[in-house]
Amino acid sequence: MTETAHRKLTVMVVGLGQMGQSHALAYHAHPGFEIVGLVNRSARDLPGALAGYPLHHDFAAALAALKPDVVSIATHTDTHAEMAIAAIEAGAHVFVEKPLAATVAEAERVTAAATAHGRKLVVGYILRHHPSWMRLISEARDLGGPYVFRMNLNQQSSGPAWKIHQEILKTTSPIVDCGVHYVDVMCQITDGRPVEVRGMGLALAPGLKDGMYNYGQFQVLFDDGSIGWYEAGWGPMISETAYFVKDVISPGGSVSIVMEDKAGSADINAHTQTSRLRVHHAETGADGALARADDWLDMEGEPDHQGLCDREQDYLYRAIVEDRDLTRHMADAVASLGICLAADESIRTGRPVTL
Repeated sequence: MTETAHRKLTVMVVGLGQMGQSHALAYHAHPGFEIVGLVNRSARDLPGALAGYPLHHDFAAALAALKPDVVSIATHTDTHAEMAIAAIEAGAHVFVEKPLAATVAEAERVTAAATAHGRKLVVGYILRHHPSWMRLISEARDLGGPYVFRMNLNQQSSGPAWKIHQEILKTTSPIVDCGVHYVDVMCQITDGRPVEVRGMGLALAPGLKDGMYNYGQFQVLFDDGSIGWYEAGWGPMISETAYFVKDVISPGGSVSIVMEDKAGSADINAHTQTSRLRVHHAETGADGALARADDWLDMEGEPDHQGLCDREQDYLYRAIVEDRDLTRHMADAVASLGICLAADESIRTGRPVTL
């Protein structure tokens, strides 16, 4: 245990949007953390549990004044690298929401800074802390590869949710913002190395600038023969049909997440909840018929979105006080970002990208 194990870790939370508030609530409830300040460029309506904490509007000034042990960053992607490096160089450990940075080069600068300064860097890959997703990865690996990955997360967003998405679309496309989660899952299942990405996308909403698109999909090819597909779209025009597909197929069978029909794409809990896992086995008998029925794994009682944020911040706490080696964690975050940015490049250029 390090010296921090005997006291609470002070934390400064930067960015108070949907994810920032969820992480702040996780710190508020965790016995090992003490929030010393919240940072947001503008005033925000906060839940009662957060209303009593000091609110700052200047990141650099708050960092210098508060000198926190931990800085939690949940701002727009194009600010992540600069803020994370500043926090690390000031002596803080860092939690940063995904994607880690706007470019691979920036992401590598952040991980290099964390390594050089001996600080912990945890990236917000929330599915890594989800028991059902961990089970899906385990079941898929047991089937053996090569794999076909079929994954998407489309959101029929309107009202305030669409306004949030429009803000994100100023800097980051849906396939980068959300895709890093699911590419990370693919990479945890297959031992193959990604070698090529092919993407396509379309601006379905008016007013998008700089070649931005609110619908995209891509394919990633691995050197073990595995192939993956991911699709993401945001906006009031997005269909609710088949908006949530999480499916892994191999020669040995398949494992799939089966959602309840009542869940809608705008429900943030529906983005992580699994309801049930369906494991299908490909073995056949002498007559060619399937030899066994599918296994249905009930995921009742799984954590909701806030519960997952709580687990994520507990992982950060333990990484710090137990001095866990996060080298692989950081490398995986850079790798999944690289695949999604290659997909974005393919969409913008109309050409496949070799990794």
